[in-house]
Order: sequence, then C-alpha cells, then structure tokens
Amino acid sequence: MDKTELKQQLKEQVIQFLNLTSLTPADIADDEPFFGEGLGLDSIDSLELIVLLNRSYGITIKDPKEGRKVLVDIETMADYIEQHRTK
Repeated sequence: MDKTELKQQLKEQVIQFLNLTSLTPADIADDEPFFGEGLGLDSIDSLELIVLLNRSYGITIKDPKEGRKVLVDIETMADYIEQHRTK
C-alpha cells in the first residue's frame, strides 16, 4: 500500500473508530490537526486512535510523549505507520 492509499484508509478508520458520521474522508485534510481548531478531538479520542494503531497496524504506543508526536494529523500518523508497522 502506498502512502496515498494509507492516508485514505486512515481517514476512513478515524471516521469509523471515532463515530464521526458527519464527516467523509474528503472532509479531512492530510494536515488538519486532530485536536484544538482542527477536528476538535479530545483525550478519549486519542485513546481510541492508539487502539486503532494497535489493532490495525500492530503498533503499540505506551509513552504519552510519543503519542503526542504521532497523533497530530493524518500525515504524521501515516509517516509513523510506515516506519513502525508490524502488520
């Protein structure tokens, strides 16, 4: 899977995992922040994203500092997955 496909898949997974039914993958820019002014996600959502990374890509994030570096936007998550995926 190339990076473009991965980013599309991530957008679909984020919408599904976080039940963001009012959004489509096209509504989420690759560099749109997950938290704050972007998608407006909260700390519970960040836990769901960590579960998504584990279930879908075999990536375990235990350090909160690492999580903050990874859970920035779709682009950052895709880069991290490409470097660390085990599935």
